[in-house]
Formats: sequence, C-alpha cells, structure tokens
Amino acid sequence: MTDTFAAPTVVWHGPDAADRPLVVLLHGRGADETGIIDLAGHLPAGPSYAAVRAPIRSGAGYAWFANRGIGRPIAESLEETMAWFRTWLDQVAPAGRPVILAGFSGGAAFAGGLLLDDPQRFAGAAILYGTLPFDAGVPTSPARLAGVPVYVAQGDTDTVIPRELLDRTWHYLLTDSGASASARRDPGGHALTAGTVTGLADWITGLHQES
Repeated sequence: MTDTFAAPTVVWHGPDAADRPLVVLLHGRGADETGIIDLAGHLPAGPSYAAVRAPIRSGAGYAWFANRGIGRPIAESLEETMAWFRTWLDQVAPAGRPVILAGFSGGAAFAGGLLLDDPQRFAGAAILYGTLPFDAGVPTSPARLAGVPVYVAQGDTDTVIPRELLDRTWHYLLTDSGASASARRDPGGHALTAGTVTGLADWITGLHQES
C-alpha cells in the first residue's frame, strides 16, 4: 500500500514552473536526493529539475525497491513504490505536462520500471549505468516502448550491475523495445562520466525543443 511510505522528500534545482517540462532525477541504492540534484547544474536551462528521495531505508541512504539480488527487484515491492511515486508525480505534473525520468544505477531500474509500466506517461527516460527491471512484473514485450525516447549509458568495466543484465538492457532498448534510443558506452565503470553527462544534456535539449 502506498500509505506504507511517508510523503516524498524532494529537492528542486531552482523554482518549479508548471509550464515547463519536468526532469525527475532518481538516485542509486544507498544514496539520496542530495547527491543527484547536483547533476541538474550540468543540464540545460528550460526544464524544471527535481530529485526525489527513494522511500525504503538502505544503509546510510535509501532504495527504490526491495530486491532479490543486485538489479533484480521484487515485483510486489516495485509495484508498491511505483504507485507511491506516481501519486506524487500526478500532483506536480498532471497529464499534459512532459515528464522525463533520469535514473542512475538503482534509480535507472526504477525509471525503467515506471516507463515500461506506462510508456505513454513519459516524454522519455535516461537509463544510466543500470538495468531494466526484468522479471519484476512490468512488461518487456517487443515494441513495448515503440517510439519512446530513451538515453542509455553504460560502462564497459562496470562490476556493480551484473553484466548479463547490462547486456540484456542494452539489447532490449536498442532493438526489441522499439524505443527511439540514443546509446553510449564508456571505457570506465559504475560512475557518470563527463561524456555521458554531456550526452544526457544534449538529449534533454532535444526533447525540450520538441515539447
């Protein structure tokens, strides 16, 4: 039940404006909103930027879902946290306001779950150094994301997310999903690079100009 969780803690990069697209930044497992909001300073002016704290305590930080292994959400937990998130989102971004998700690591899996669950709700999603939530109750059928803009970035030497899940995510987003995908691979590991951030900024700029 969504009332299991407290109301979201949200930080904004500058004031929100209802007539702007909203970019929601989703942090990784064990982190919180205070780190990922700094990313907004490297992204284009125009959209509003918000970072949301995940609802489940995890070590010194928070997590988006209970899991059965790294990158493998428990379906019931993911369903609950997505419903909780959508309650907040529908208040700040009613239907008609473009919403772009940008998630890192565990936040990437959560962004992917939201997108797969309701592709038409979002103007696009960035899946950064993470996996889609395969086998966790959300559809991953062929053409599920037909025409939906997606930005995916991975590190070739990432040892945090299982390689099989990274490869499966890459293949699905670039082929079977039907998404309008932009993709980048870096020689590094499980961390945002300057090139990935620049690519993300360019991708968001393109979406903003279309909206």
